[in-house]
Amino acid sequence: MSKRREDLSETVPPKKNRTEDGEELDAEETKSTNGKNDERSGESHPNSLLNEGEVGIIESISLKNFMCHACLGPFKFGPNVNFVVGNNGSGKSAVLAALIVGLGGKATATNRGYSIKGFVKNGQNSADIAITLRNRGPDAFKADIYGEAIIVEQHISREGIRQYRLKSKTGHLVSTKKEELNTILDQFNIQVDNPVSILTQEMSKHFLQSKSEADKYKFFMKATQLEQMREDYAHIMRTKALTNEKIGKQDESLSELKELVKEKEDRYKSLASLDELQEKLEQLKNQMVWALVIELEKDLQPIKARIKTEEGRSVKYDQKVEEWQVKVSEEEEKFKAVQDRLQKITEETQVLGPQRTALKEDVQSKNKAYKETEAMFHRYRTQSKQLEKDHTQLQRRIEELKNSVNQSSQADLRERQERINSQQEQLKVLKDQEATTLQQTDQFQHAISKSRDELYQLRREEQDVKNVCESRKRRLKELKASRTDRLERFGENVPSLLNAIEEAHKGGRFRKKPVGPLGACFRLKYPEFGLAVESCLKGLLLSFCCDNFRDEQVLQSLMSRNFRTGRRPQINVCEFQNDVYDVRGKGVYHPDFPTILDAIEIDNAVVANCLIDMRGIERVLLIKDNSTARKVMQQQKAPKNCREAFTEAGDQVFTNRYYSSEMDRARYLGSDVETEIRQLEIEINNKVAQLSHFQQRLQSIEEEIRLNEVQLKKKQIQRRQIQENITKHNLEIADLENVEELQSVDISTLEEEAQDIWRRIESGKGKLEKAKEDMDVHRKILDEAEQNYKEIKEKISLIAEEADPIKEELSSIDTEIVKDKHLWRHYENKKKEHLYGIDKLKEDLTTKEKVLEENTSKASQICKERLEVTKTPKSIDLEINHLRERINTEQKLHGNREEIIRQYFEVLETYKRVKGQIKSLKKFMRLLTKIMEGRHRAYKIFRRYISLRCKYYFNTMLSQRGYHGKMNFDHKNETLSIAVQPGEGDKAALSDMRSLSGGERSFSTVCFILSLWDTMESPFRCLDEFDVYMDMVNRRISMDMMLKVANSQRYRQFIFLTPQSMSSLPSSSLIRILRMHDPERGQTTLPFRPRDQAEDSDD
Repeated sequence: MSKRREDLSETVPPKKNRTEDGEELDAEETKSTNGKNDERSGESHPNSLLNEGEVGIIESISLKNFMCHACLGPFKFGPNVNFVVGNNGSGKSAVLAALIVGLGGKATATNRGYSIKGFVKNGQNSADIAITLRNRGPDAFKADIYGEAIIVEQHISREGIRQYRLKSKTGHLVSTKKEELNTILDQFNIQVDNPVSILTQEMSKHFLQSKSEADKYKFFMKATQLEQMREDYAHIMRTKALTNEKIGKQDESLSELKELVKEKEDRYKSLASLDELQEKLEQLKNQMVWALVIELEKDLQPIKARIKTEEGRSVKYDQKVEEWQVKVSEEEEKFKAVQDRLQKITEETQVLGPQRTALKEDVQSKNKAYKETEAMFHRYRTQSKQLEKDHTQLQRRIEELKNSVNQSSQADLRERQERINSQQEQLKVLKDQEATTLQQTDQFQHAISKSRDELYQLRREEQDVKNVCESRKRRLKELKASRTDRLERFGENVPSLLNAIEEAHKGGRFRKKPVGPLGACFRLKYPEFGLAVESCLKGLLLSFCCDNFRDEQVLQSLMSRNFRTGRRPQINVCEFQNDVYDVRGKGVYHPDFPTILDAIEIDNAVVANCLIDMRGIERVLLIKDNSTARKVMQQQKAPKNCREAFTEAGDQVFTNRYYSSEMDRARYLGSDVETEIRQLEIEINNKVAQLSHFQQRLQSIEEEIRLNEVQLKKKQIQRRQIQENITKHNLEIADLENVEELQSVDISTLEEEAQDIWRRIESGKGKLEKAKEDMDVHRKILDEAEQNYKEIKEKISLIAEEADPIKEELSSIDTEIVKDKHLWRHYENKKKEHLYGIDKLKEDLTTKEKVLEENTSKASQICKERLEVTKTPKSIDLEINHLRERINTEQKLHGNREEIIRQYFEVLETYKRVKGQIKSLKKFMRLLTKIMEGRHRAYKIFRRYISLRCKYYFNTMLSQRGYHGKMNFDHKNETLSIAVQPGEGDKAALSDMRSLSGGERSFSTVCFILSLWDTMESPFRCLDEFDVYMDMVNRRISMDMMLKVANSQRYRQFIFLTPQSMSSLPSSSLIRILRMHDPERGQTTLPFRPRDQAEDSDD
């Protein structure tokens, strides 16, 4: 029981303040989703300065898809008195049920069902509850983590699985364990299963209608936690009885142990001494250690002599290195001299370069000027020829006009009409040909388009077959390589990566050596399920396990060097453990089908634990055929803890869906490599034949497209020719139709024009001569510039010819330098190898000297004085073995001395330890008996005190209405009888509660509940429909009485659920009213399970 805070001597005892500073309630109205909060303000009570509760009171609660409500809340509760009012079905009791379930209570505690999953609304997959508890003051739970409030969220799935999420005031997730919630409830003294702390409507009705005095007594014991104290006492007494039995058995074994001690002591005293043989053995051991020292000293002499010889040979390497170094220097000086000569010639060429550039530009400018004069000459010549041609044509026209007739004859008109009719007939034929050609062109275009679509589709299919063929070839290569190395099956880079991991581990880069690939770390018990296991584990087969994130970073760097292309294996970080997880409670068991964990043999616990964590292999069944799998998983209730199943073909089966496997064989877990290789070779041959067929078909289609394109081109040309002929005939018809009669022409005008053209011809001849002279002058200037440019080019070519032999000489010298440097480096490497050999010998010498020093030190510790031993260690070892055989022979006769001594002292120590333990246990049991007797007396006194306190408060509460009552506790028979006198004085006799009216019984029950409230320490009290059977008078008196109690206990929270409007409540800042909306139409009954079904467990 928690510490009592009340004083029994007062009628309505005041409570102690829990904090120094209180907080005033906010009088502002707050609205929620499904209800609204209403606070009544008025004059403050004289006790209004008392503090509010700091820990455990409910600040808010919200529901989603809970019972028959889609969304309720959030409801903001006040720190003292809260009324939740609303019509029946509006969700009042749902709030109370959510409070019990949300704080970890069982479904049966709500009296509204026997299964958690029954609280999920019909048609929904889950329900959610969120409760905010105050967390302030010195009694706050982990205030630095949670802050001033703790948010308890609970997610309930359709299957009845609970998931808890404990968050801080800011919404940060702190924990998901129910143990954390239980710790919080214990610290806040919240009793979810206490029927008085949260009194539901059904429990209240049951209490009102109960006729059993034993039920009332049980109700009292559970509400005051006396029942828990009694159970604890009984548990201690049972443990005490078991301990006494154990002490009795140990007393029996102690006498047997005492006889064994006496027997060992007799053997110890009668043991003969073997000191002489042992002393001689010790002398031989001393000789042995110094003989080993002397042998090591002899081994050092050859090493020292070899070091001296090798150091003398170092001079020869120094000479060779110096000789070739000098040759390289000489060749480099010669190379520099030739290079200087070449540089001089290059500079001369560079000097002539600008002159050549200038002359080239001069040639280009003069060539441009020449081209311009030449163009001018040709232009004048062309104009002259054109004028002469025009003059000739004018003369001919004048002659024609002079000889022409003034009008056409009638015969010419008939001839034109006949020609027009002929042209129109030919035009009709051509248009028919054009339509036929256009139709043929469309046919060829459609055939080409169709062939190209088929060609595109074939090429895509060909590419797909090529990809599959390449994949099969790579797989075949891996399988052939896996004949000698099984790890090749997991990728060609895996062996090199494992070698790198081994070297890094030897170098101390890993704290713990990574494990992987996981597929290579286990064997199949049933090879036929290889594809099923591979379909389940997938990428995990190639993954690696690391003990920590530092090792993961090292492994990532190794993978980046070994997997430069392609996808890297996955890395799983999990702490390495030596034992496999115990999954007996979480794994699935089926008498006919194994799980994946049962179907594989794993020697490494790290691999097993990783597969359990990452894939849950203890919950996956292996079933041979898909029909059986569907029957087990879907047509009947799935086995307990079974999440999914895999068939032999790799198909994945859930309780409500089925997925076919994309693979046809196991890639990594196949058992028969040779069979798989043969199968792959057959598939590759089939794919190659398929590719050959595709290529033939592609060639055929491409040839067909080519022929159609040729025919299309011919038809297009034919169409253009027809269109040209049509245009020609149309023009001829137009010309014939538009022929006009010859008009009279003024010949004199044409003659004047001819004379003007002749004058222009004469003028152009002078310009032509002048242009020809300018062209000749510029041609001469151009020839001179080209000659100068040619001379400078020849001069540069001569200089370049002189540089060629120098370049060849420079290249030859460079080759010699490379050769000499190679020999120089060769002898330098030889020298380094020689020096490295000397260093190795010196290191070997140092190591052996260190070993000698250590052996000398050990020998000095064993035998301080050096012994000059002439015997070899081998001969001494033979003597030691012979002596040991003699000692063993003697020990067989008399027993092993050390063993007898060890056994004697071990048995003696065991006897003393067991004797001391029994003595301590007996002393403890005497002390425990004394303590338990005192505790039991205190328990009875405390039970009596609680009973008297409950009686006192019960009578005090009844007196508010003028009632008198009597409570009789029979702790021996565990019964509680309650009698109430509703009249005044002695006018009415005391009556059992069953004989009272509904209102009187409800009022009496409220008084009893209030008296029980005074005996418990929960931070909040909840009461559902307390006034259901009361009349207006009883309701008003009960209400005033509860408000008075609540006002005297400001640090506690009271939540009352009632269908009444509570409009008559007094105005106070301590009272908050939450009004629920009216219920929606069409609400149905909750789908609770029958009573015989068990409660769902937490996740």
